Amino acid sequence: MTAPGEAPAGRPAFQRPVVIGATVIAVLLVGAVVGMFLTQLATRDDAASATPAAGSVEVGFAQDMSVHHLQAVTMASWERDHTADQQLRQLAFDIESTQREQVGRMKGWLMLWGQPEQATGEYMTWMNSGAGHGHMAMAPSVAGTGGSDGAVMPGMATNTELAKLRSLSGQELDVYFLQLMLRHHQGGTDMAQYAHDNSPNPAVKALTQSILTSQGAEVTLMRDMLTARGAQPLPFP
Repeated sequence: MTAPGEAPAGRPAFQRPVVIGATVIAVLLVGAVVGMFLTQLATRDDAASATPAAGSVEVGFAQDMSVHHLQAVTMASWERDHTADQQLRQLAFDIESTQREQVGRMKGWLMLWGQPEQATGEYMTWMNSGAGHGHMAMAPSVAGTGGSDGAVMPGMATNTELAKLRSLSGQELDVYFLQLMLRHHQGGTDMAQYAHDNSPNPAVKALTQSILTSQGAEVTLMRDMLTARGAQPLPFP
C-alpha cells in the first residue's frame, strides 16, 4: 500500500510534475499560435475596412473603370437602337444595363470615400504596368483630352472608331459592334483582374469578381457570334 505523498510503485516521484509542465508548455504554444492568427486576421480586416485614399487601387479602379464602362454603355445603346438582330439587341441591352448599374455602384463608393468621380491626373496610375497586365500608355484623364484619338485606356474605342460604328448598318454594324465590344471587354477584364488581385476591400473584390464572370461569358459569346458571321476579333495590344 502506498503511503500518502509517495509515488505509486514503479513510477518515479518526479513524473507527474514533468507531465504537468509539458502540458502547460503545450497550452502556451497553442495560445501563442492562436494569438498570432488572430493578430494577422485583425490586421487584414483593418486593411480591408480602411477608407481608400487618393491614388489607391480602389479609388483608381472606381474612377477609371467608370469611364471605361460608360463607353461600353454608349456603344451598347447605339447597337441596341440600330440593330435588326434580336440576339445582338439582347446582348447590347444586357451589357448596357449591367455596366450602367456597376458605374452607379462605383460612383457611390467614390462619394462615400470623399473622392472625385474622375481623377485629374493620368489614367491607370493605380495599375502597375510591370505586373503582366498589358495595357496602352497612360493618357491625361481630363475629359476630352485623351490621347490615341480618344482611346485613353485598354480596349477602349477611338473617336474615329466610334464615328465609324455610327455610320454602319445591318450586318456590318453588328460585326463592328462585336469587334469593338470584344476588345473593350478584354481591356476591362485586365483592369478588373488587377484590382481583384491587389485590393483587400470586400466590395471591390465582389464587384471585380462579378465583372470577370459576366464579361468572361460575354467574351465567349461574342467570339462565337463573330465566327458565325465569318468575322475575326480585332487585335488587342
